[in-house]
Amino acid sequence: MQYMFLIYGDETAEARQSADERAAVLNEYFAFAREARQRGMMLAGDELQATRHAKTVRKRDGKLTVTTGPFAETREQLGGFFVLDCQDLDEALDMARKIPAARHGAVEVRPITTYERR
Repeated sequence: MQYMFLIYGDETAEARQSADERAAVLNEYFAFAREARQRGMMLAGDELQATRHAKTVRKRDGKLTVTTGPFAETREQLGGFFVLDCQDLDEALDMARKIPAARHGAVEVRPITTYERR
């Protein structure tokens, strides 16, 4: 079963990290991705750019609006994701525990509904 791992953290805290601290955290993410690839689970994963680069599109009553920023103002922002093919929820939760953001932010694990591609 495919699961999406949505990685949330505080962008302002990340901005206060030194270059060495940031490099250490990135190396942890790279190690996680390497393990997932070696186990044949990795389908996708990337870091998102900061929310200041985000745009939110809405269409209401035929009118399109584009606003700067993410959908909602929150203390934690969506900063990245992984998509893994796991045997079951237990394996997905085991992998989520290994994502560095689980220590200081949050990792949301959601099963993906797949449809036959046309």
